[in-house]
Amino acid sequence: MVSRSCINLLDLVSGDMMNISQTPRSLPRVMTVPGIIHDVDGDGSNNEDLDVPLPGCREKKIIVANFLPLVSQRDVNSGKWFFSFDEDSLLLQMKDGFPSNNEVVYVGSLKADIDASEHEEVSQKLLEEFNCIPTFLPPDLHKKFYHGFCKHYLWPLFHYFLPMRQDNGECFDRLLWQAYVSANKIFADKVMEVINPEDDYVWVHDYHLMVLPTFLRKRFNCVKLGFFLHGPFPSSEIYRTLPVRDEILKALLNADLVGFHTFDYARHFLSCCSRLLGIDYESKRGHIGLEYFGRTVYIKILPVGIHMGRLESALNHPSSSIKLKEIQERFQGKKLIIGVDDMDIFKGISLKLLAMEQLLEQNPELRGKVVLVQIINPARSCGKDIQEAKMETYLITKRINDVFGFPGYVPVVLIDHPIPFYEKTAYYALAECCIVNAVRDGMNLIPYKYIVCRQKTPKMDESLGVHPGSPHTSTLVVSEFIGCSPSLSGAIRVNPWDVEAVADALNSAITMPDLEKQLRHEKHYRYISCHDIAYWAQSFMLDLEHACKDHYSKRYWGIGFGLNFRILSLSPSFRKLSNDRIVSAYERTHRRAIFLDYDGTIVPQTSIVKTPSPEVISILNNLCSDPKNTVFIVSGRGKNSLSDWLAQCEKLGIAAEHGYFVRWSSTSNWETTSFAGDFNWRKIAEPVMNLYTETTDGSYIETKENALVWHHQDADPVFGSSQAKELLDHLENVLANEPVVVKRGQHIVEVKPQGVNKGLVAEKVLSTMITDGKSPDFVMCIGDDTSDEDMFESISSTSYSLSILSTPEIFACTVGQKPSKARYYLDDTVEVLALLQCLATPSSFKTRNGSELQVSSDTVV
Repeated sequence: MVSRSCINLLDLVSGDMMNISQTPRSLPRVMTVPGIIHDVDGDGSNNEDLDVPLPGCREKKIIVANFLPLVSQRDVNSGKWFFSFDEDSLLLQMKDGFPSNNEVVYVGSLKADIDASEHEEVSQKLLEEFNCIPTFLPPDLHKKFYHGFCKHYLWPLFHYFLPMRQDNGECFDRLLWQAYVSANKIFADKVMEVINPEDDYVWVHDYHLMVLPTFLRKRFNCVKLGFFLHGPFPSSEIYRTLPVRDEILKALLNADLVGFHTFDYARHFLSCCSRLLGIDYESKRGHIGLEYFGRTVYIKILPVGIHMGRLESALNHPSSSIKLKEIQERFQGKKLIIGVDDMDIFKGISLKLLAMEQLLEQNPELRGKVVLVQIINPARSCGKDIQEAKMETYLITKRINDVFGFPGYVPVVLIDHPIPFYEKTAYYALAECCIVNAVRDGMNLIPYKYIVCRQKTPKMDESLGVHPGSPHTSTLVVSEFIGCSPSLSGAIRVNPWDVEAVADALNSAITMPDLEKQLRHEKHYRYISCHDIAYWAQSFMLDLEHACKDHYSKRYWGIGFGLNFRILSLSPSFRKLSNDRIVSAYERTHRRAIFLDYDGTIVPQTSIVKTPSPEVISILNNLCSDPKNTVFIVSGRGKNSLSDWLAQCEKLGIAAEHGYFVRWSSTSNWETTSFAGDFNWRKIAEPVMNLYTETTDGSYIETKENALVWHHQDADPVFGSSQAKELLDHLENVLANEPVVVKRGQHIVEVKPQGVNKGLVAEKVLSTMITDGKSPDFVMCIGDDTSDEDMFESISSTSYSLSILSTPEIFACTVGQKPSKARYYLDDTVEVLALLQCLATPSSFKTRNGSELQVSSDTVV
């Protein structure tokens, strides 16, 4: 647990990266947390306060991205700035998926350099006219943030290109990382200016802002926060090379919902969480979730769509019809293949050209009949790699045209300059085939746009002389390494590196029968028209609302420093166990039941030496010496180990192997559970476990007297987890008719007889006390393991309380701050022993005849 003052060290993550002052808040806020139970023990410093929204404020969607959806232009005469919405911006188009009564606020940077003296004026103008909040990054910071860390490290790495290479002496530059974090903090500060955290939703977009969730979560524990990655997420083998891998993963887990275009991208992210952070995911009623310090971080998998209305407007544009006729006349009698790509090393333009070359080489009959029109959009970054890719593109194009071209026929037409959107739609509408050959790309909406343009509009059909109602056709050749590929089941998928296969795919596409082209086109159009950008935005927000629905039913504690900051989510009634409170209850009661776990409770979990210390033995003996106490150690360990280690505690009760073996003192015999019986199930389970042990390196079998346990903590995290799931299913099938239960725990799969758990031990002890006329008026249970949850539930239930005249004082306490059925927690074994010492001290003050001495409350420490 850390205090607010400690959490503020987030501002000191690394060196001077956080020295940029926070943007002043435009409105004062009232700090309170309505509906949340405060810490009755007075230690509530970790509860991050929340801002109460101002009366009359309506719900906002705050969209945060690197760039605002605006076009900036400066008048050369007046020097004034003019702004307008960028109609092609995804951020603007997604508004169609939000309810009309929602206010949408954008936070991001402008694509223009605004002088510092104009910042205030421009900010006011953008807020009033466009609901946009600009983040003015200092030029040097922006260069290091965007062109440095984002484009030099993250963009290549997420596209499977290692930016740190030993051969050219490139090492990780931590100054660029510091700039990235500082820029993210400025974006977060801007969000804090406008957010009403109880009502508003924040949606952060793309890899530029991956650590922003930590800043917002630190400031507002209950912020409703979603993140969507618009590019690929690399496999763990690639991602783990990033020196700041853990910081980014933990920051993303501070969001409530993390979205990806495809399952592959989500799977890689989940694999990284498992391998690097030890967090496994679960599927909950169709939702994939990661349990992270009591919070469920949900995973959303849905590819983004396009804005149908924007495309249809462009198709109906008068200029589009004119351009359509021009292109039709220019390429009369020829089949067009269209390609539209940014000039980028990952778009595979040169590989596409090589495939075109191969197509013409292998199919002479196509020469003069097929033309590839390659539209090249301006590069989004600069550098040597981009220049080399551009030069290669021109060289291959020249070679193809020189070899296969002739008067009146140019096989490859390069359009390497910006062209209007309506002109692109005209090319799409006339192309027989569209090819997207990227070697790695996030989503790529070019195939979607192509399909919609091939559907055309009545106005376009009329200008082309096409009869109304005539069927439309299209063919797609897409790389299997782009995000839209899984959603286009009718496309011809290719490996872009296999040039011959791509050439064959192009040949199949342009020679495909019209009926097949029509069926493929109709299938694609149905999907694209139903899954447009409005559907995508609406679906994401619905899932975000689902992920945030329990925010105000829990209590939150901020833990960790810097970018390791995260939120611990607990039940509102969950609090630290106060020594004063339990000692007070202990002293006024006369029939006490005390249940203690062993490993992780009275002996540290990480301790190599598992034998109890003299201090532990002394405390247990003092507790047991009080005739008012019934004390039990309840452990999963074997009876021989426990009886040897605790031999000095003669009056101590022991429940071994989760309660299969029980004895009330060292002089009593071991009892076995009444469910004990035939162990023939071992002959079935053990061979199955051996099979999985042989095929899973690092796994082993632990044999207990009443159970078999398969451990995989030393195996590969992903493979071990996968094998554990498979083993669980296998054992459940083969042991379906046996009197056993198969359970999966932390890195284990266990088979044990039915009716054996720690909860039944507690019930048995308490029932025996009631039968003997010693109905307990004080029950305490302390444990750290998931198996101890059965005890917490058992002692807190009312099943045995019905037999007791008055309800006992119940203290269920877990070790460590984590989600639990217990109402209390202690931080570690040190605090557990300190508490037990407080209880044991009055128990040890006895006269020789057994009468109790009077001890003042001042004596208890």
